[in-house]
Amino acid sequence: MKQHAGRTANLLVVAMAVGSGAAYAEEDRYFELGVGYEYSSGNYGTASTTDIVTIPVTAYYETGPWSLKLTVPYLRLTGDGSVVSGGRRAGMHAGTATVSTTRTTQSGLGDVVMMLTRNLVAGEAGDSGVDLSGRVKFGTASTALGTGQNDYAMQLSAYRDFSGFTPGIMFGYEVLGSTTQLPLNNVYYGSVGAGYAFGDRAGIGAEYKYAQQASASLAEQRQATLYANLQIGAEVYLRGFLQKGYSDGSPDTGYGLSIASAF
Repeated sequence: MKQHAGRTANLLVVAMAVGSGAAYAEEDRYFELGVGYEYSSGNYGTASTTDIVTIPVTAYYETGPWSLKLTVPYLRLTGDGSVVSGGRRAGMHAGTATVSTTRTTQSGLGDVVMMLTRNLVAGEAGDSGVDLSGRVKFGTASTALGTGQNDYAMQLSAYRDFSGFTPGIMFGYEVLGSTTQLPLNNVYYGSVGAGYAFGDRAGIGAEYKYAQQASASLAEQRQATLYANLQIGAEVYLRGFLQKGYSDGSPDTGYGLSIASAF
């Protein structure tokens, strides 16, 4: 498969660089469109459970050492109003937002996310690399669904392929939009993981992610993700994941499935 196929884990789990990709002469431009369904559920340290359904529409473009990814999500959030979606963060306390004893459902546009990546170091065979990424989460969701604020992040990731087995590590820093209703601190975050490719058409992997607590009332994030990807057509890719949280800052459970096509 072409050099972009190794990036399927990145396109599924934003924040994990276990793809390769430096053989620019083989294919200098690559464009992909995708749509998915994601579900997560957790109490996030509250007395009730909040369920979040996300339907992300994604566009990914790569040329030479540069890549750009845009995610436009539709959200459906069911809970008592004590938790809102936090973009990369699956949920967080809604501060002084109205909390009801009755479960209600809010839906609409979520926070649009844009990430620009520059490959800094690449192995000659495209089997290793170091990437620097900048990410902006625009506060496009209503305050019933999100914080209403922009977030900005920078992250550095490194990966190396060993005959189909690709470990990777990522470290980042995020500036979170803060309000008087929901005061937030900037946080460090990171992940470690590895993927394994079964030939050119399929792969599996795992990732463990950690993020600092964003305020005294919010917990740190600790969660593990198992993912798989499969090429089901000439340029059509199916991806799925299962997620398990290990702190109040992460969903208790989650899963997702997406399909994407290259053009």
